[in-house]
Amino acid sequence: MVEELGRRRINEGDFYVLRFYNRLDETKKGEIACASAEDARKWMEAFDQAKQQADNDLTRGGSRHKLNVETEINLEGHRPRVRRYAHGLKKLIKIGKGPELLLRKSSNLGRSMSSKYLEEQQGDAIEAHEWKCVRTVNGIRIFEDMISSKGAKGFLVKAVGVVDANLDIVFEIVLSLDQHKRYEWDMLTGDLELVDSVNGHYDVVYGTYDPKYLSRGQSKRDFVFSRQWFRGQDGSYTIIQFPIVHKKRPPKSGFRRTKINPSIWEIRRLNTSPSSRDSKCLVTQMLELQPGGWGLWKKRRRLDFEKTIPYTLLCQVAGLREYFGANPALTYDSSTTISNISNASSVSSEFEDSEVQEEFYDAIAADECLEDEDSDDDDEISQGGKVKLKNVAWAIASMTMKRSSGSLMSSELDGKSAPISIDASQFQGTLHRGKGDNDSNCWTAVGGHGFMIRGKTYLQDSDKIIGGDPLLKLLAVDWFKADSTVDKVALHPKSLAQSEAGRKLPFILVINLQVPAKPNYNLVLYYGAERPVNKESLLGKFVDGTDTFRDSRFKLIPSIAEGYWMVKRAVGTKACLLGKAVTCRYLRQDNFLEIDVDIGSSSVARSIISLVLGYVTSIVVDLAILIEAREEKELPEYILGTVRLNRVRLDSAMLL
Repeated sequence: MVEELGRRRINEGDFYVLRFYNRLDETKKGEIACASAEDARKWMEAFDQAKQQADNDLTRGGSRHKLNVETEINLEGHRPRVRRYAHGLKKLIKIGKGPELLLRKSSNLGRSMSSKYLEEQQGDAIEAHEWKCVRTVNGIRIFEDMISSKGAKGFLVKAVGVVDANLDIVFEIVLSLDQHKRYEWDMLTGDLELVDSVNGHYDVVYGTYDPKYLSRGQSKRDFVFSRQWFRGQDGSYTIIQFPIVHKKRPPKSGFRRTKINPSIWEIRRLNTSPSSRDSKCLVTQMLELQPGGWGLWKKRRRLDFEKTIPYTLLCQVAGLREYFGANPALTYDSSTTISNISNASSVSSEFEDSEVQEEFYDAIAADECLEDEDSDDDDEISQGGKVKLKNVAWAIASMTMKRSSGSLMSSELDGKSAPISIDASQFQGTLHRGKGDNDSNCWTAVGGHGFMIRGKTYLQDSDKIIGGDPLLKLLAVDWFKADSTVDKVALHPKSLAQSEAGRKLPFILVINLQVPAKPNYNLVLYYGAERPVNKESLLGKFVDGTDTFRDSRFKLIPSIAEGYWMVKRAVGTKACLLGKAVTCRYLRQDNFLEIDVDIGSSSVARSIISLVLGYVTSIVVDLAILIEAREEKELPEYILGTVRLNRVRLDSAMLL
């Protein structure tokens, strides 16, 4: 396992640290300090590709001794041996570079790279946003969310711009506290100093600002805010900035303490023409504004919005773009010159990285469909968040690519067995089933229509379709707490799987989400099938397959249906291969498969879940579980199960 530990300050320098360890024996471990975020990403790709290639060699009957390298990991000893190991590490990096070139070569060569295509929605869940461009400042578009502003206490706005640089470098510049660099693009938060470093993904900074550059007669200001960042599986970066109070920086004489607007930076790669060697990324800065200034400015009652801190923050994207334009040496992307590695292409599709297959293209959803004025308006989003397809041809194509519920049942479940009738009233969990959308501290069953999944032609055109009804039925949800991590809940005498009604079911899928906190929480989802699993199907291969196969295919799509906007953006709507992001343990017995998802095994996941827990009583979370399809015969994808969690209270968790 390889885990990103984030940034660490060593001898006055910032490094990006990776930890690698043996899952079966965690005493065998090590760390790698990388000089840049790009180097850290390449190391992650290298380890992942090398592991996949080794797994593939074993499945094809390769020699076991090829993997026995325990004695060669120790770099202590004679210099010739160290040089030999260094050569091996260089080869490892080369292996990791292979997929990126294959990815670029195989990507949609026949598509026209219109601006609409470049600004596709990156999520896999449909969100109820309606972004409207309300102003263009210094070539940067300013958007307002027209849906969230209706009836809300504040407004949500964002600045969007294209930066001609590698996304890893842009991420480093935004995080950098170097005064000389920030002076070149940031007129507000140029003077920053580190106050506290909580972990590799979270720190606190203090800044000062002289408002004379905007207006006269105002005292100097200072501010304190936290920064929390992480990298998604698609390579994109998210930076969350939030005003806080810190004991190390009390109010300072001569300065007026100001609260910086809560904001989020999102940096993601743009897919330019396959023949292009340019590096481009889409940079978005999203702000929460109080209704006073923004509302009056829109109504033309206040014309000096340009002299406010929110306006200055929104201009940071323009400053960043011009900074890279004036420093072309920073825009170079070494990954575009990677040569093909024959060894990398030998990895079977069964163990290919999902990022290679994704090519970072996802189906268009609601929150960014209005960002580009020149794009075709194929979808109309109602206030309820449902999609109304105006393009009839696209709608017909989507319907024809979906699997019917009958064909899905016959292919994934045993069609020769008579179905049983599942009576939901026979199954009870510690978290009660909700009676409506207004109910709280409960769960409800939702369909798959709010999620985007791979369509029949995904391997040819990367198109995704709206999900259908789940294959499995959600039976019950357990919500409990314990002092330590709890595995194998399906074996507990009070578990649904051990009940008389549960033993009669042909198959039960148990998802045990282990939430790290004090105490630890467990959210356990029970899904039932009305027929036995077809052993020849994709589900059958997953249920009775190896842990390596399960890790490479087990996928979850999250979506915050209701809640604070910063939590929504932090969680995102991008599908996540859980076996790659966190440690998953599997228990296959009798008529059930249990998946124990250790969220605490990843520092990034811990950071995100701590943010979610702070708002859990006011958010509504939708989750979709599926097995990733990677071969023609496995498409289109289908959703295994879904759940909606309505404003769950931590104190309602039962003590196990």
